Amino acid sequence: MTSEMLQMTSPLTKDDFISWLASKAKPKSAWRIGTEHEKFLFHKGSFKPVAYEGAQGIGQLLQNLVTKQGWEPVFENDKVIALKDSDGGSITLEPGGQFELSGAPLETLHETCRETGRHLTTMKEATSELDICMLGLGFQPKWTRDDISFMPKGRYKVMSAYMPTVGTLGLDMMLRSCTVQVNLDYADEEDMRRKFRTSLALQPIATALFANSPFKDGTPSGLLSTRAHAWTDTDNARCGVPSVVFDPQFGYEQWIDYILDVPMYFLHRGDDYLDVTGKSFRHFMDGQLAGFEGQLPMMADFEDHITTAFPEVRLKGYLEMRGADSGPWATICALPAFWVGLLYDETALAKAEALAADITADDVLAARLDVAKNGLRAKLGNHDVATLAGQLVAIAKEGLAARAITDGQGRDESKFLAPLEEVIATQKTPADVMLELYHGAWEGKIENVFRDRHY
Repeated sequence: MTSEMLQMTSPLTKDDFISWLASKAKPKSAWRIGTEHEKFLFHKGSFKPVAYEGAQGIGQLLQNLVTKQGWEPVFENDKVIALKDSDGGSITLEPGGQFELSGAPLETLHETCRETGRHLTTMKEATSELDICMLGLGFQPKWTRDDISFMPKGRYKVMSAYMPTVGTLGLDMMLRSCTVQVNLDYADEEDMRRKFRTSLALQPIATALFANSPFKDGTPSGLLSTRAHAWTDTDNARCGVPSVVFDPQFGYEQWIDYILDVPMYFLHRGDDYLDVTGKSFRHFMDGQLAGFEGQLPMMADFEDHITTAFPEVRLKGYLEMRGADSGPWATICALPAFWVGLLYDETALAKAEALAADITADDVLAARLDVAKNGLRAKLGNHDVATLAGQLVAIAKEGLAARAITDGQGRDESKFLAPLEEVIATQKTPADVMLELYHGAWEGKIENVFRDRHY
């Protein structure tokens, strides 16, 4: 009997999902680093966003990569919507055509940055053939929602119809934002609890350090991270800061309860995404999902559902840090370096944990808005963000040095923190630097963002 047939006769329970999370734990020797980074595509000359269709479209770009790189295409309704490479990574499309590398799980930051370099070099060659460029920024600096086309993915059709019913900025998040993220492992439930609580409490620090989106609709937005601000009014039932993570008894079960209370988006059947927005996964487990009465979920349905929660840190078999703007080439490596340094060394984790001990869920909620506007000049609970950021970068450097993993020149992984050390030394985020350029050398012309900040 297949597992799917078994599930039809043995309904899934919350314990099955708890066991699934527990099964993802790994010994420290097997911990890996998975880096994801998104970038905008734009046409040379016009700076306009790139649509899926057309001779210079994203569909053609994907097909060219299949032909020249030998990557495996992933189809949805006869459209190529993703690519898989032989090294274990993949290219996926965000709703507005943001191009994402979902990197392979790698052992060291040196490997991670080599992967990033290979990807960006390959992409520069592929995009130049179509007169397209890539922009590393947290938010689309010029073009409006109406200027951007949705990619042909069924889940995005469902989400885009639902977003305006639960927040004012969900479509901005979908169409106009880009991020860099890192995925990290945990050893067991206690290790997960420590890493999750610490990283969620400190996520506003990452938002401040990587703030790189001060523009919207062609002018300064009044924010340093317009991307982070968009997430504050996307859908509060599935975004933000789950207070349960700060519960002393927090563990796998409490996280599963949180996920089961997140409203559903869709059921994925073949190439079709069936709209069940706002409905309850718990009702689905009881065979009472409206419109699908008598049907029970398979594990694949749960695995889809857990990807539709978007808190600042997400647990889905690994911990995903989600609080940073996309940015210049060097900062793509700095984000995983920051979190690996803090979370993968026991001494560093204990120090970071101690610094975060007095930070509450309400503190983080308030800081999300403050750092989006003020960056390093914000507050996180009783902490000055600038001071805490400096302490954490120093701890991360110690943690990476303790890993003692060197490159061919004998340099350890702490070298990848250099962009953050520059931010701390100057007290200027990438957004602060761009605003100075905008009001100075760029003479208030937003087109210079595309000219000066493309890869």
